[in-house]
Order: sequence, then structure tokens, then C-alpha cells
Amino acid sequence: MSKRIIEGKSLVKSYDETLVVKNIDFWVKEKEFLTLLGPSGCGKTTTLRMIAGFEQPTSGTICFEGRDITAVPPYQRQINTVFQKYALFSHMNIFENIAFGLRIKKVPENEIKKRVERMLELVNLNGFGNRSINSLSGGQQQRIAIARALVNEPKVLLLDEPLGALDLKLRKEMQLELKNMQREVGITFIYVTHDQEEALTMSDKIIVMNDGLIQQVGSPTDIYNEPENAFVADFIGESNIFDGTMLRDYEVEFAGVKWHCVDKGFELSEAIEVVVRPEDVMIVPPAEGIVTGLVESVIFKGVHYEMVVRNGDLEWMVHSTDLSSVGEMVGMRLDPEDIHIMKKVKMHA
Repeated sequence: MSKRIIEGKSLVKSYDETLVVKNIDFWVKEKEFLTLLGPSGCGKTTTLRMIAGFEQPTSGTICFEGRDITAVPPYQRQINTVFQKYALFSHMNIFENIAFGLRIKKVPENEIKKRVERMLELVNLNGFGNRSINSLSGGQQQRIAIARALVNEPKVLLLDEPLGALDLKLRKEMQLELKNMQREVGITFIYVTHDQEEALTMSDKIIVMNDGLIQQVGSPTDIYNEPENAFVADFIGESNIFDGTMLRDYEVEFAGVKWHCVDKGFELSEAIEVVVRPEDVMIVPPAEGIVTGLVESVIFKGVHYEMVVRNGDLEWMVHSTDLSSVGEMVGMRLDPEDIHIMKKVKMHA
């Protein structure tokens, strides 16, 4: 099993009276692709900057391979960072940009040449060494920024929304390239994004954050299929979230109907919340539905139709490859494994 390379213990960060990170604990394994995911202002970039050493925790510790590095300056950590603004040097060619950190360390010239050429090969920019930075596209500049960080052979690479400035098509291409690159170099990546699809596509593990707190930690599959609270369910993909009652193990009531589910371990008649993903709702003839509803809107999304179906006071979002018409009465069914039960979170004033 891989050992833990980074650990954050009881991390708190405040600016004046504002708590930005609120006593969080986390760990990252060697060679893992971990993503810190959450909306703007949730504390994910501040957490990344504490790992890098650019910010000091108000309290708590950062450990690297079991050693406390909280007070160690950034340049003495075996950690490099790639930012959204690549901060490449326009007066240097591509080779010199990548070689910059090695020259600071006074690495021998023949070693610099070998390592820079390896990096250019890794980021698919062979033969680009003498070109100007200004001649590159946004995606190519992003690759150079990553090559400049990786050439120093860090044990951990931090990436702060590095694809944010790219257009959608290029973002998707670079997501796959980044994951392949991480596998090839075999080092730990810690990635910050607010883009759920990006996190699900690339990560081995995701930490979902909101309001300075960790909401859930798990694999992309776990986070998507088994959200632990309404925030995670709503933030990761699209969801129907209904109030319900857990009648007993494997039986839940919501939308005015009793359903079989796969969850257990709740109190009898415990008030819960139910998550149903739109793609898991089966549209059937009304007589075959467990519940029925009226189709209120239909939008074509390319690979499926997105429909809003009204069932009493509830609106169901449904994704289906079969078209139903606005005003049509339809039935809806769910398999037990497609009903996800969450404990109700008590709201504090």
C-alpha cells in the first residue's frame, strides 16, 4: 500500500476575524491524484497554499512524509506549484523557461539539457526549445508551465485551477493529458478546481469543501453515487433531493410512496433526505409507474433530453434518451440501488 506523503492536521486559517479554513484534517498518498473541489471561497486554494508554504496556518500542522514542515519555507519543500496564470518569462525561450529552476540550483549544463529535453518530450513539444513563449497557444503555454515545475523532480505537484483560462474543448483534452502525465511521471498531484466534471474525470480521490470545511472524501464513484449530504449531492452533478422517512432497513417513503432501497442502519421512521440522479429515473407508461407526473418542460441536451416532470408538489428532473412531450402524463420508476439515502443535516442558526 502507498504511504501517506502529505498530511494536514487540525488546519485552521483566518484573516483578521474571518475563518477561511476551519479545523480540517486530510491526507494524500504517494502517487495519488487528489482534487480539492468546491465553490469559490470554500477554502480549497488557501489549503493548497498552506501545503505549498505560501500561507502559514493560523493553527495546525502540515506534514511531509511524516515530518512537520509547517515552518519550512516553500523553496525548501519538495513541492512545486503550477498556477492558473502560468507566469512564464516572455524574454526567455521555451528551453530557458523550463531550465530556469535548474539553473538556480546550479545543475550541470549537460544534465539541464537532458532533463529539459525529457520534459519537452513528456508534454509533446519536442523541437520547441528555441521558440518564443509568445508564439504558443494557451494549451501549449500550460504544458510549458507544467514542464517547468516537473523538471525540478518534486515529489508533489500542486495545481491551482491550471485549466481555467482554456476554452472548453482544450480543457477536456488537457484533463486527459494531465492524468496521463501524472501516471507517467509517477508523482503525487494535488489539484484545485471548482469544476465537478474535471474532478470526476482526473482524480483518484476527491475532497469536497464548502465554507472552509471538508464535506466528503472519497473516490469519484463514491462521491457521485453516495453523497453524504445535500451540498455534495447538489454540487456534484445534477440531483433530485427529496425529504423522506426511513421506515425500516431497506424501505423508505418519499413522494407519497413507499420504495425499496439498499440502505440500512437508520432509526425506525427517521427523517432523511433522498437523492435521485436524473439519469436513474425510468420513464414508463403511467400504468407501470410507481409514481406519475406531468411533463412540464423538455430541453434537448445532445445525448439526452432533460425533462421536468411535476408529481404533486414535487418537481423531478429526468434525463432520458426517449422523448416525452410537454403536457404528457408519464410514469416513473426507480431501481432500489438508484435511491440514495442521506442523514438530515441539522441547520444551526
